[in-house]
Amino acid sequence: MITSQKASEIILNNTENFGVEEIPFLESLGRILKEDITADRDFPPFNRVSMDGIAILSESFSKGIRQFSIEGIQAAGSEQLELKNTANCMEVMTGAVLPKNTDAVIPYEQVIIENGNASIQIDEVKHLQNVHLQGNDRNKKDLLIQKNTVISPAEIGVFATVGKSSVKVAKQPKILIISTGDELIDVSKNPLPHQIRRSNVYTLVSLLERLKIKVQTEHITDNKPLLKKKISQFLEDYDVLIFSGAVSKGKFDFLPEVLDEIGVEKLFHKVKQRPGKPFWFGKKNSKTIFAFPGNPVSTFIGCLKYFYPWYKKSCGIDFQNQNKAILDNDFSFKPELTYFLQVRVENKNGKVYAKPIVGKGSGDLANLADADAFIELPDNKYNFKKGEVFPLIEYR
Repeated sequence: MITSQKASEIILNNTENFGVEEIPFLESLGRILKEDITADRDFPPFNRVSMDGIAILSESFSKGIRQFSIEGIQAAGSEQLELKNTANCMEVMTGAVLPKNTDAVIPYEQVIIENGNASIQIDEVKHLQNVHLQGNDRNKKDLLIQKNTVISPAEIGVFATVGKSSVKVAKQPKILIISTGDELIDVSKNPLPHQIRRSNVYTLVSLLERLKIKVQTEHITDNKPLLKKKISQFLEDYDVLIFSGAVSKGKFDFLPEVLDEIGVEKLFHKVKQRPGKPFWFGKKNSKTIFAFPGNPVSTFIGCLKYFYPWYKKSCGIDFQNQNKAILDNDFSFKPELTYFLQVRVENKNGKVYAKPIVGKGSGDLANLADADAFIELPDNKYNFKKGEVFPLIEYR
């Protein structure tokens, strides 16, 4: 049995590159960018008016002129106009090109316009006031977004600005989520007293959808020949198989034996942690298998702790969980295992606190809805004191 730290190390040393695909930019939210995005021109691309008002030559104001005849209107989106007489002014709109022979904008709130004349009501006008200079934000060919960035709405706006109607992103692995067990039935059915509805598989589907991965699901009963036949085919068709169940010591937990018989290399089985100790991980050529225990909390934390970092590193992100929280109550845990304690997170005066929400064990699925996160308690001590800081794995 290996430590949780060693399990993470093995998993991150066995990532896969699934390649790159080009998709419409509006479909790229949440995906991982695989190209640098540069400015196709200066930002802004011209001297830009930043307030509605009038544009003048500031030198004319310095010479004592306070009333300016209006020559015309420079609208946003129209070609640049030229002020013919520098003793005059031009009405300008926000976002418009600053007219030639002008260098300052006075907002409408500071002028009075009557009979085609604008009277300035302030005592000082500065050169380039209320003007957003060409290239002030970025210059042409400047790097705007680095490769391997997770795309957010901010990046979508930049893509549109530079005319990137399609972008290169990390290609998603083809993943199948498999539940096992004769006791499981479909969500829409009414269970008999000895049955339960499939839930883990849908938890995993939702966790992977957060990564913008569309997955398929299967259920296999506790039948060894059937498991062997189906898994052999699944390994041909998918990049990743994620199992929930059949990896412990039960008489019908055939999965480790089946995986061995079809040539999957076991990289480890059993981790010094709770919940999720029977976790199995292995590979066959470029195919990766995560086999989590069937208890709901075990499956949930297994995906967050192990699959998420593996996926992100596979896509080019050197993922390290830097989030930490302050334990809000004393807590004790006896076995020498890493313990993923369910907690509710609270921000107090800029600090993150974790309040234990102790459930009834790894089968207590409902307790996940009461908590926000897991705090990771190390295996080298039994008593954990209020005020101590530990790694935090959030899921809200």
